[in-house]
Amino acid sequence: MQVSVETTEGLERRMTIEVPAEEIEQAIESRLESMKGQVKVAGFRPGKVPLKVVKRQYGDQVRAEIVEEAIRNALSNAVNQENLRPAGSPLIEPKPLEAGKALEFSATFEIYPEFELAALEGAKIEKPVVEIRVEDLEQMLNKLRDQKAEWNDVEREAQNGDRVMIDFVGAIDGEEFPGGTGQQVAVVLGANSMIPGFEDGLIGSKAGEEHSLDLTFPEEYGAKELAGKDVNFKVTVTTVAESFLPELDDAFAVDFGVADGGIETLRNEVRANMDRELEQAVKGSVKEQVMELLLSKNEFDVPKALVDQEIGNLMQQSGLQMPPEMQKDPEPVRALFEEQAKKRVKLSLILANVANRNEIKVDPDRVRETVDKVSQTYDNPEEFVKWYYSNREALAHVESLVLEEQIVDWAVEQLEVSEVAKSFEEVMASKTA
Repeated sequence: MQVSVETTEGLERRMTIEVPAEEIEQAIESRLESMKGQVKVAGFRPGKVPLKVVKRQYGDQVRAEIVEEAIRNALSNAVNQENLRPAGSPLIEPKPLEAGKALEFSATFEIYPEFELAALEGAKIEKPVVEIRVEDLEQMLNKLRDQKAEWNDVEREAQNGDRVMIDFVGAIDGEEFPGGTGQQVAVVLGANSMIPGFEDGLIGSKAGEEHSLDLTFPEEYGAKELAGKDVNFKVTVTTVAESFLPELDDAFAVDFGVADGGIETLRNEVRANMDRELEQAVKGSVKEQVMELLLSKNEFDVPKALVDQEIGNLMQQSGLQMPPEMQKDPEPVRALFEEQAKKRVKLSLILANVANRNEIKVDPDRVRETVDKVSQTYDNPEEFVKWYYSNREALAHVESLVLEEQIVDWAVEQLEVSEVAKSFEEVMASKTA
């Protein structure tokens, strides 16, 4: 077998392989010979079909099968011989095969990049240090009260904290735009759920009034086609309602599933949950900084095949269903996910490199500890643990998260970590940002 490898562009390689004619012909003859005792041909007893008859009836089919197998096996052997790691499926281009001549074909594919990890020594990150205050607990309890709020219509002017039901029509340069209209939309004034100025423009309004709001979409607005543009909203206020919050008493605790112990037990459970969320938020903050450092310090090309695959994963996870007209040209939609996909592929390659070069393997004890922690949030922890360990896909997900944590631990040992005092609200806000 003769093999040559050509670098076409970046990570792409074109491998040309030639398989000697003798190998192909011998394999064909051997396959046909083995078929003599199996095939059934009219006019011949089973096992007595002459080879020339088998060749006449099955020769072309067998040749096609042998060529396909030869290409697959030769490519696998050639890749191993040249120490290449293909990323994605190859494009196979066989040349016309003539009897008695060598089988020649080319395979074009990308390879995984090889890169040296950049040193982390001297780089700096911050670790939030937080003390949960009484005020933080009370604020969390008030959020629970908001969930049980009752809204009663009022005839006065709308104030901050009131809920208004509105119909609205948005227009840019006099033209309506997709997503710019709404019917009977509930907006809590001061919740900052709308673009800047929208809710402020409705303070002082009454039911039945119409308002015209001249606003500007933020530069960082999610829909890029709207970012930074001036917009006018015609708004009709249909109702104004104020909220009535329940008292923090034992009856309130029962509404949240605390049958015994009353409001004090609920307070303790909320505080314990805040502790858990804070621990995860601090870990998440450190992890995010480590990942960004690894990304910024390691520059290399990533295989397009892996990026395309990740784009598909992201589109599936988002639940995005392209209408038929977009399926004809999906590139504009796929482009929305391209940068995120590149980042995820690059990070996965870096993490694999770190784990491999530093011999970091998944710690089964940490995996069990993680599963046990999650199980405590369920009514039957033991059954939850059994399910996790019987579900390979679910367990693999936990193992992946644990390995990432171990890599973060490895990185932190090399970094300069400064502790920064922050409030509970600040840390939790950065978690959801």
